[in-house]
Amino acid sequence: MSDFVLGVAGVRALDTRLERAGLLELAMEAAGRAVAQAVQAAAPVGRVLLLAGGGANGADAYVAARWLHAEGREVTVLGLAAKPALARANRARLRAVGVSPAPLTPASLGRALKDRPALVVDGLLGTGFVPPLRPETARLLALLNASGLPLLSIDLPSGLEAGAATLPEGCVRAALTVTFGGAKPALIYGPAAHAAGEVQVAELGVPANWVAAQALASRPSDAEIAARLPVRFPDAHKGTAGTVWIVGGHPGTVGAPVLSGLGALRAGAGLVTVHSAEDDVAALAVQQAPELMARIHPSLQELDALVQGGKRPDALALGMGLGPQAAQWARMALAWNIPAVIDADALQPDLAGAGHAGVVWTPHPGEAARLLGVPTPQVTRDPIGAARSLQENFGGVVVLKGGPTTVADAAGVYVPCGGHPGMASAGMGDTLSGVIAALLGQGLSALDAALCGVRLHARAGELAGAQHGYGLSASDLSAQLGAAWRSLAAS
Repeated sequence: MSDFVLGVAGVRALDTRLERAGLLELAMEAAGRAVAQAVQAAAPVGRVLLLAGGGANGADAYVAARWLHAEGREVTVLGLAAKPALARANRARLRAVGVSPAPLTPASLGRALKDRPALVVDGLLGTGFVPPLRPETARLLALLNASGLPLLSIDLPSGLEAGAATLPEGCVRAALTVTFGGAKPALIYGPAAHAAGEVQVAELGVPANWVAAQALASRPSDAEIAARLPVRFPDAHKGTAGTVWIVGGHPGTVGAPVLSGLGALRAGAGLVTVHSAEDDVAALAVQQAPELMARIHPSLQELDALVQGGKRPDALALGMGLGPQAAQWARMALAWNIPAVIDADALQPDLAGAGHAGVVWTPHPGEAARLLGVPTPQVTRDPIGAARSLQENFGGVVVLKGGPTTVADAAGVYVPCGGHPGMASAGMGDTLSGVIAALLGQGLSALDAALCGVRLHARAGELAGAQHGYGLSASDLSAQLGAAWRSLAAS
């Protein structure tokens, strides 16, 4: 079953629906209990300090404190003035069972931290927070971060902006975040995610379709992605396993199309031919993998003649190291209406509207910014919004590369899991283009090829990273694609 990514508007809409159904209080009870269970697992003994803000996060903290007290834990609760009725009600219930919250101030927090609790629960600010911090709140968060104590944040670390991947100054640095219904963008993207620590998604006891209806994106499980992988029967042969063309290479970038070709081979393509106007590509292709075929052309216009003459591949990847004429050749290839991956140099703004349903566009954030005509930080701050805008402008399927990668088609946005920090090296995107092209060549739709390709690539990175650490090359990753396929298929 998919997990979901919820933005601020989605959280508010879900809360409104729960309130209308008379379920908001039950959902809050489930949230607080999930926090208490996470506390018990993270710090089974010792006193727990819980900090309750004035809103819904504070209410969750009061519920968690009541459950912990009921299970025999020693709890200290410091709270701000409660505003919502449910927050006031849950504070009163906590008092009714014998725990009286004390006012939360920098002085009271400083005294409580000096007692060195086993764990501090941060229930101060939630999804409604928009920077900057108020001065007194900033002092509270500074005390928390300076304490060196393990911190568990409710829903997201206080001071983070739920929908942004940026890391605001002064936000809480949590060891664990228990979030509800689905991860928030700040918990999975960019520097913001660094502040969240381990992220656990707790269910609220509401129908999954209610959450799905408000989600910015879904996070498909490995089992869901594995179900999309192509199935090959015993009578398969190289002609039925997909013929793939790799079109790329330019002086100084001859390795890019070869890496793409290696990715295509390892992802199961039956026949892979690298087409280039650069002589050195052929020699490198044979050196790296004799199974790769290479054809050098005085002009890539010759490819159009081949296609018009009936020699059509099942799929192609174009743009890797292709140089300044890449957009021209991409427009030519798009007119063939063949399943295609458009990558790297071929990702140019003037191709908007030239695509078709079988195209997969694979920009990294800098290329995405060029396509959208915006600064790169605007893309990295909101990858889901950027992927959606790219898809609306260019059609087909968009694979916005990053950690994590975001996939968008006309029907929705998807955030496959996984990967390894060692994948931050040259050539990884070239390899991915070949993997996706191979899956297109084996008959997968553009969306299925993108989702399977991204996850296979990430899983191969995980396996290669376990062996090589951060010294991970694209060739190392290609060598693990077969094991990654087996691992994913077994999910």
